[in-house]
Amino acid sequence: MAAASDDQLGFAPDDDAPIGYMKRTRDYYAAIGYTTPYRWAHYTFAPFQPLKKPLNQSRVAIITTAAPFDPARGDQGPGAKYNGGAKFYSVYDGDTSKLHDLRISHIAYDRTHTMATDGGTWFPMAQLKRLAATGTIGEVAPRFFGAPTNRSHRVTIETDAPEILKRCRDDKVDAAVLVPNCPVCHQTVSLVARHLEANGISTVVMGCAKDIVEHAAVPRFLFSDFPLGNSAGKPHDVASQAFTLELALRVLEQAPGPQTAVQSPLRWSEDASWKRDYSNADTLSAEELARLRREFDAQKEVAKGLRERVA
Repeated sequence: MAAASDDQLGFAPDDDAPIGYMKRTRDYYAAIGYTTPYRWAHYTFAPFQPLKKPLNQSRVAIITTAAPFDPARGDQGPGAKYNGGAKFYSVYDGDTSKLHDLRISHIAYDRTHTMATDGGTWFPMAQLKRLAATGTIGEVAPRFFGAPTNRSHRVTIETDAPEILKRCRDDKVDAAVLVPNCPVCHQTVSLVARHLEANGISTVVMGCAKDIVEHAAVPRFLFSDFPLGNSAGKPHDVASQAFTLELALRVLEQAPGPQTAVQSPLRWSEDASWKRDYSNADTLSAEELARLRREFDAQKEVAKGLRERVA
């Protein structure tokens, strides 16, 4: 008897699986000439703080890795190239009663399959306010917080996470929703979530880089299998954004214990071939790799200068 084909068995294509961002990123930087592999934060356990109040009585904050738009810092999108001058290196906060223009042009979101034209995909403040108005959550915290995406684990753990904890405590925050964009952003918010949770604040990470978040071992994680830059839902699709935040809050409220991970049922598209493209060095010529190295080095110098001014 002939063996059944994959089509007969209903198998998905092999590449229709979460992207391995740690390996993809490591291989990409090796291809453009950086020979020291980056070590991703790795834990095998996570702290866990159950909600101290029902969700409909809880004050909820957003923690973002997006940067406030500053026209003096060059092109910041939509669709802008990597812009080292738009990075930030200190924790910041913003008044949630006001409108804010946050951009993600400074980080490595997926520029092939999304153009960063809708802030609702990376900063779900409008949806959080809607849920406060309907009584799903108690209230929106008076401030949101920006977490710098340092490559230094030590800076994130010893400086930035404690500062975010202090500001959350000042605002009497009960729970936090953390929304990353690039690969390192996912690591950053994972480390911040662990610190908040260990100090009494419940958290949920909404993200698209499953391997990075689970490698760092977070308390709660909602995984959306979307291109990076869309952790809070699809662009210009309010229903998707509403569903994604509502599901994240259910994970926040109902997780039975640490390292609870839930995958959103939403799909980016029926064709999963987009997953082959992100930082895929195998598809680039030697000339393209050399050009990327020059561009990256130039932006590193811009970011270095900004970091030194901040310090």
